Amino acid sequence: MHFISGLMTQKVPFVVAELGPDVDPFMLHIYAALAEKERRNISIRIRQALAAAKARGVQLGNVEQAKENKREADRYAKTLRLILIELRHPPVEKIADELTKRKQPRAAADGTAGRWQGCLIGWTCDDRAQVAAARRPPGGFFAWV
Repeated sequence: MHFISGLMTQKVPFVVAELGPDVDPFMLHIYAALAEKERRNISIRIRQALAAAKARGVQLGNVEQAKENKREADRYAKTLRLILIELRHPPVEKIADELTKRKQPRAAADGTAGRWQGCLIGWTCDDRAQVAAARRPPGGFFAWV
């Protein structure tokens, strides 16, 4: 609803495929409100169905796959830990460049897999304070990795 209203307020031209180019703005608001309400209802129904299944004792998800994912993540963390310990002194941007140069893999939903950025180092290390601590001389550093 808010998105459609914003487009209309900014006078951004757009066409709703099902309604055609000559639809009345009032009708667009109504359809947007109905779509928002339906999204909310779907979310509520899904949550209720999952809660009911859980109450019946249904085990949701693939336990074996979850265990394998955890093992794989732990292996990756150990590999990355060694590299981060080695690269602890440079700024995060330099660390990112080095990880990219070494072709250290990283998963990315946005299609940028393989290219590291400074902000990703912070997320990888859980907390910016820990990254800052990583820049200090050795002595109690990277105990968190």
